[in-house]
Amino acid sequence: MSQISADNELITLINLFTVEPQNQDRLIKILEQATEEVMRHLPGFVSANIHRSLDGVRVVNYAQWKSKEAFENMLQNSEAQKHMNEASSVSSPEPHLYQVVSVYNS
Repeated sequence: MSQISADNELITLINLFTVEPQNQDRLIKILEQATEEVMRHLPGFVSANIHRSLDGVRVVNYAQWKSKEAFENMLQNSEAQKHMNEASSVSSPEPHLYQVVSVYNS
């Protein structure tokens, strides 16, 4: 489960994928399969949330890792690389790491 809090030390990956509308569902399936089969089983994985834009041209993966090192280790995993390469073949990813600074609720 996602833990959005300025008090935890999790690292957040926000990966914005730009995609042709006809490939949006395919990309979502690739990301879901990668998460189910590989990512969630790797040390340091906390959560992943996949969002689709209503205009069909973007997909966002909001994922949390226990540390930057855990995220970097995932990047070296050959199974993870296969899925990332497949996602890149149908989209243009823009991954960046973030730290939560503040959270507001009603």
